[in-house]
Amino acid sequence: MLGGQRGVLADAIQHLGTSRPTAANLFWALNRMKSLGTEDPDRLLAEARAIHAEDAAMCDAIGQHTIQLIPSGAGILTHCNAGALATGGIGTATAGFYTAHARSIPFRVYSCETRPLLQGARLTAWELSRAGIDVTLICDSASASLMREGKVQLVITGADRIAANGDTANKIGTYALAVLAHHHRIPFYVAAPQSTFDLACPDGSAIPIERRDAAEILPAGATGFLAENPAFDVTPARLIRGIVTDCGIVEPVDASTIRKTLHGTARG
Repeated sequence: MLGGQRGVLADAIQHLGTSRPTAANLFWALNRMKSLGTEDPDRLLAEARAIHAEDAAMCDAIGQHTIQLIPSGAGILTHCNAGALATGGIGTATAGFYTAHARSIPFRVYSCETRPLLQGARLTAWELSRAGIDVTLICDSASASLMREGKVQLVITGADRIAANGDTANKIGTYALAVLAHHHRIPFYVAAPQSTFDLACPDGSAIPIERRDAAEILPAGATGFLAENPAFDVTPARLIRGIVTDCGIVEPVDASTIRKTLHGTARG
């Protein structure tokens, strides 16, 4: 490779790393590429394909573990998008949906719209409906009412980073869903691969939270007030019934069970 081209990979890794500071598995993939110590395109492509294949396999495994949590006829609430559009395979939070659907287990998914960028409406509901899965789109603020009416028996979300003690960062609004699920005595599960765990991060207070442009939520022409637009929030481990990983289900959610389940293979 020409001398003037050296550093292209390092620059790309640095740039991509600034795009989603909360997402641990982004850095898992970037560090894999960096660890090659080369910019040879053939080796980089081979490693990228290996990462893609591993991610797809982890999604499949999560689906196999999740299916045991889904009762026949259940209403399942999910938030944001952790599906095939966001991963290398059938998704994390959605993996169990695809697996259960393939086995003809009846269930219904309630997909929160996920404001302000509407990932649940634009991505999750679209994706699941295309796969023939029974999905109903709801406003984020309708979740409590659905729980009270007995329409939700299970909540499953994805995760962007999981601390060593099980505190979990996911799309803003996830924490509120966990509190609501706890109040209504509905099991709240997180589905995430090994690559989402950051064992070097002791708890949720150490997870970096991405802050997005206030213009995403300010109405046109708004003046005289500010806007706060965090992209993620942190759900305490005590509100999470279990974390479904490709290695198995972490339950109860604590540092000891996490390490035992992952067999020391996660980041950190």
